[in-house]
Amino acid sequence: MHGAIGDKYAHLIAALRDGPPAPTAVAHPCDAPSLAGAVEAARAGLIRPILVGPPARIAAAAAEAGLDLAPFERVASAHSHDSAEKAVALVREGRAEMLMKGSLHTDELLAEVVKRDTGLRTGRRLSHCFLMDVPHRARLLIITDAAINIFPTLEEKADIVQNAIELAEALGIAEPRVAILSAMETVNPKLPSTIEAAALCKMLERGQLRGGLLDGPLALDNAIDPEAARIKGIGGPVAGHADILVAPDLEAGNMLAKSLTFLAGADAAGVVLGARVPIVLTSRADSLRTRLASAAVAALVARRRRQAAPVAG
Repeated sequence: MHGAIGDKYAHLIAALRDGPPAPTAVAHPCDAPSLAGAVEAARAGLIRPILVGPPARIAAAAAEAGLDLAPFERVASAHSHDSAEKAVALVREGRAEMLMKGSLHTDELLAEVVKRDTGLRTGRRLSHCFLMDVPHRARLLIITDAAINIFPTLEEKADIVQNAIELAEALGIAEPRVAILSAMETVNPKLPSTIEAAALCKMLERGQLRGGLLDGPLALDNAIDPEAARIKGIGGPVAGHADILVAPDLEAGNMLAKSLTFLAGADAAGVVLGARVPIVLTSRADSLRTRLASAAVAALVARRRRQAAPVAG
């Protein structure tokens, strides 16, 4: 990995210094890495954590990590499932603008998020975005979906695309360029992802998606490399210059993101969108800088939503 926190992440964190930290329900931070990530994000001014978990286990994690939890609000729970339920309730009550995963399993947290009556569902499908800080690349690269939707339908891909566009807008990219990836750049009836890519582009033309510029199907090389696009004769504003890469399925997206991380030395911050609030899903293998970057990305989304919310009165 490169940089103290990744050069392209540094400006995200800097952008949050002028505003109040986002109140954040941290679900079950019962090991040293997840607790330290939340505390460091608080120290950086990104979040105001509400630590939800069994008091004895949080105290043990704090002792292991050498952390002082006196400044932070805590909500007691009995076990991980109770932690997830209470963290989601804090969001529903308006006490938290973000949700952060602690040491519980992702499925356990998201099961509470998607509950019809007590969760944080919207009309939009949940999807995950990786924000990749790739060495020798000038801008952040968003990859979606590599963590939640296994074999998304066309309708679900539309939500995945819309979530990613709105994330890019929150990051200050006014008209994000979206490449719908496949193994080739021509429409081939034998390869369904190429047909879905073409359909998504038409959906933007018809107003079923908003914001951004879409092109697809595009192979990875001609999505991100201008020379590869030129050689193939692919014009337009997206080819060779994509800000967002939309994978055909979870396997492809996951392999792409991890290839960049482990073969190219990229950092990979992540956030889940499509719920009432942004959700930070960190992995036990994440470095502290990646946890900070993920918190910063979610906090920027939360701030944008707060600024866009109608004023009561």
